[in-house]
Amino acid sequence: MNENRREILEMLAEGKITPVEADRLLSALDDRASAVATIESSAAPSAGSPKYLRVLVDAVEDDGPVKVNIRVPLQLLRAGVKLASLIPPGAQDEVNSALRERGVPLDLSQIKPENLSELIDNLSDLTVDIDQEKEAVKVRIFCE
Repeated sequence: MNENRREILEMLAEGKITPVEADRLLSALDDRASAVATIESSAAPSAGSPKYLRVLVDAVEDDGPVKVNIRVPLQLLRAGVKLASLIPPGAQDEVNSALRERGVPLDLSQIKPENLSELIDNLSDLTVDIDQEKEAVKVRIFCE
């Protein structure tokens, strides 16, 4: 039995916390342990798997062509998703609320590492063309 679990049980035995609080703490401890184990067990991607998420934007404005080239390591995205699972539920609710207030309808509890892997596996090449009166914008998103 690990030390944190023992301390929670001792606090319960001493009457410092209620059984409901002990259950919640033990659940949080289990969730944290599984998230840490997942982070530790996820090795670097294999040689054939993509390593970067690329976003390329080509636009033509009055001043001339505008090019944006973003290259994000997928390991950074994977680590961020896994770390998001460590946020306590109460804090997740506050973050979700703050995101909604700013127009971002995102629920952190719905972001799972396996969902990210599925997205990466299925994202071979996505191109979005945006035609406006004065300018044309081409956005290309892919993994490499």
